[in-house]
Amino acid sequence: MESKSSPISTEESPSHTTGEVLHASSKWGYWKHYLTSRDGWIGDYDYMYLITPNIYPLNKRYKGAEPPFYGLNDEVPILLTIILGLQHALTMIGSVVSPPLALASGAFYLNSVQSQYLVSAAFITTGIATALQVTRIHLFKTPLYIGTGLLSVVGPTFDVIAVAMNYADTRYNNDSCPTDENGSRLPCPEAWGAVLGTCLCTVWIQILMSLVAPKVLNRIFPKVVTGTLLLLVGVYLISSGMENWGGSSNCDGGTGYYALCPNVDAPKPLPWGDPKLIGLGFSVFATIIFVEFVGSPLMKSASVILGLAVGCAISGATGYWSRDEIDAAPVGTFLWVHTFPLSVDGALVLPLLIMFVCEAVSCMPDILATAEISRVDIEGREFHSRIQGGILCDGLGSLNSALGTGLPMVSQAGNNGVISLTGCASRRAGWCASAFLLLMGIFGKFGAVFGSMPPSVLGGMQVFLYSTIVVAGVRVLGLVDFNRRNRFILTASLGIGMMDIVSPSWFSSVLAYSGPNVHLQGFEQGINQIVETPFIIAAVVGVVLNLVLKEDEKVDTVLP
Repeated sequence: MESKSSPISTEESPSHTTGEVLHASSKWGYWKHYLTSRDGWIGDYDYMYLITPNIYPLNKRYKGAEPPFYGLNDEVPILLTIILGLQHALTMIGSVVSPPLALASGAFYLNSVQSQYLVSAAFITTGIATALQVTRIHLFKTPLYIGTGLLSVVGPTFDVIAVAMNYADTRYNNDSCPTDENGSRLPCPEAWGAVLGTCLCTVWIQILMSLVAPKVLNRIFPKVVTGTLLLLVGVYLISSGMENWGGSSNCDGGTGYYALCPNVDAPKPLPWGDPKLIGLGFSVFATIIFVEFVGSPLMKSASVILGLAVGCAISGATGYWSRDEIDAAPVGTFLWVHTFPLSVDGALVLPLLIMFVCEAVSCMPDILATAEISRVDIEGREFHSRIQGGILCDGLGSLNSALGTGLPMVSQAGNNGVISLTGCASRRAGWCASAFLLLMGIFGKFGAVFGSMPPSVLGGMQVFLYSTIVVAGVRVLGLVDFNRRNRFILTASLGIGMMDIVSPSWFSSVLAYSGPNVHLQGFEQGINQIVETPFIIAAVVGVVLNLVLKEDEKVDTVLP
């Protein structure tokens, strides 16, 4: 076969050293052009498309227009990379700050300094995990990868909120967390340390599940199970978000220090559910809806943070903020500035094991959605390796986050809207987003703003954000073949899962051992944690029924 002529005219083949020099020279030339030319910095992208509001006649030019598409490894102008990296980071803010704030104030009653630190730690660990997910590292001499290699972001999981809140209630009820003379709950960092320590011991099941073929996981956890989990998690979290919208979960029926919302020392303390507090949350919710109607592509993909900004502006102008905590916060911070006493609580082992199993499965639809919108293969060995890498990255991200006093991590699809609207799936934007997330965490004042935010403003954002989880569950359930078998599994899972949401105390007296056997008491507390956490008990029921109920395609009945 005749070989193609070389672009370099030589009589002899270039040596290996010469080839390396030429390769280095070409790489240097590429980066020099990329970093110093107008094409490298600005390119020919129509930036006006990103900022043009959806208002006639301003939007007339872009009716039906689609931006150019940038693939995973395409060269993206530096300015566009920075803009879209910041946009992906802004899209993540709501889902990054909600879990630590929900647990710090609504579960373990941590002080303001610790709450601000948890927010900063969440940003830092999210940035690290997202960078690892986007990079995709091949493990030497194995078929395994760490990361998906897609522009898929990784953030704190919402599932841990339900587990941690039920655990905190148990600790306060059995007096292992402190309360004052009025019964008001005091900070309990030891309980948060127990969650972190137990996460470090149980996350390994998610890491091991990355070795299981996706087909096997889909067989054990079909869509009828995963859709139910998402639906129940969302409904449970909406109730906690609504408590914040009314003023704070602490002051809903609170006494003493929490007789008013968010507490009696607040700049403008009010009773829970006061119309003024409801109005603050509504300003956030209404802004999100308004932006969806008239916003530009950049505004729409950042509607949650824009709604939060409007709520903060209104609450600040009307005197609901205090600058003391922001002024006292350090300019810079990092992981381990504050630490918590690590321990392992047997009551948390079973719930967290089940939670991490669910995390390994629930990330698969998100990775599929990101792959599809990034225009890469969604079948075959390459795609399965992305699933495997994503699950392993989530597990290692959770391990790293727990070591850094942060929350467990999971792949999220919240940034897919940015990819779709801007036409950019380039990993360069993902790395840029990771850098912005790290900077947000390191800049201590940024976390202090969220820690000082009125709970009603946060609640308005949380209700909208948690509702997207419900919608995701409904979407997954919409893909289910509603034959008699699947309807039965869904009915049983939802029924048992909804019981704790509509009647939280229904199981509190079933297992109430108070004898001297510490091991039996811990085992019963673990069972209580499983039963009283809606998505976990639903997962157990759904998986068991899915494995034992036989397929019966001949039975074809109509819905009752």
